[in-house]
Amino acid sequence: MDFTISEQLQTLREQTRRFIAEQVIPLENDVRQGSHGPDEQLKQELVARARKAGLLTPHAAPEWGGLGLSHVAKAIVFEEAGYSPLGPIAMNIHAPDEGNIHLLEAVATPAQKRRWLQPLAEGRTRSCFAMTEPAPGAGSDPSMIATTAVRDGDDYIINGRKWFITGAEGAAFAIIMARMEDGSASMFLCDTDRPGFIVERMMDALDTCFSGGHAVLRFENLRVPASDVLGELGKGFRYAQVRLAPARLTHCMRWLGQARRAHDIACVYARERQSFGKALGEHQGVGFMLADNEMDMHATRLAIWHCAALLDTGAKGNVESSMAKVISSEALWRVVDRSVQVLGGQGVTGETIVARIFRDMRAFRIYDGPNEVHRMSLARKILARHGHEQGGGHGA
Repeated sequence: MDFTISEQLQTLREQTRRFIAEQVIPLENDVRQGSHGPDEQLKQELVARARKAGLLTPHAAPEWGGLGLSHVAKAIVFEEAGYSPLGPIAMNIHAPDEGNIHLLEAVATPAQKRRWLQPLAEGRTRSCFAMTEPAPGAGSDPSMIATTAVRDGDDYIINGRKWFITGAEGAAFAIIMARMEDGSASMFLCDTDRPGFIVERMMDALDTCFSGGHAVLRFENLRVPASDVLGELGKGFRYAQVRLAPARLTHCMRWLGQARRAHDIACVYARERQSFGKALGEHQGVGFMLADNEMDMHATRLAIWHCAALLDTGAKGNVESSMAKVISSEALWRVVDRSVQVLGGQGVTGETIVARIFRDMRAFRIYDGPNEVHRMSLARKILARHGHEQGGGHGA
């Protein structure tokens, strides 16, 4: 596998790095952000800066104003954007919009693209993806979806509840997953100002890096025209995989940037802070943690790039993205945790951004499927493969 970075991509990486350093990091302490992310005014200011820099929505196709980045190119650019918690928001590559843009490009009709994708790609609107439900509905097991969609003339009537829906507050539209009368699942595009679309309440979470926070939604006889079905009826689960495999990987890319930021801050502190007659980093206990950080980030980057290269061939990459997600979320958590330890008191206060990254990072092992579910899925595939090999006469 050739991981050589082209001159054009190297230039784009440096351009992104400068943009984050000069245009985004100075706004990290802006008062226009709270427990549910930056407010709309700050978000639009960030987007305007990225637009001026030519870095807005770089993953979208050129016809929608993007750069049409490959998955490997995204791995490089998204890592640089993730160096600041505000970077993905500025460049319009944050969750859930980044994954929704990918899904709409792949599945939506031309009319749906003009109506919903174009303003989203231009950074003029936000969206949400409404699949997860409170018990007894769908959580880690999407087959348990309890939200229903029933045909009524030229419309569908949707009823149910969703929760932990990222970005719902202030979103212009939602992609809703609902169960059909025949037991299959479909996706629906819905403007959030429709009667029956209710933001029930906001949920306080450890992280503060997502525009619109996380919300509980309720649908009460929500009427959606049949023309707003996304893709084909009954293929909701298939489309979920179209969205989730690449979106799972882009989470890894962005979080790698944040972990690198925490590590860089810890390295500077370890060089400058004196302890027992020498620099803190010269003590093996600290130096070894920095070395382990470098190795964890290197392994993570290789896992991401390998999966990205596979996706670029047109492969589904579901297994590889699951492995990359588990490897990344656990390795990067260790990186940030060690960085807090190296910084000592600085690491558990607001004196640096590391404490904020630490809080945001913890959720990564849960988002896009808890790591235990990915392990369970991988284990089933391993056992099935082993059984096939045994059946083929390769056993002892």
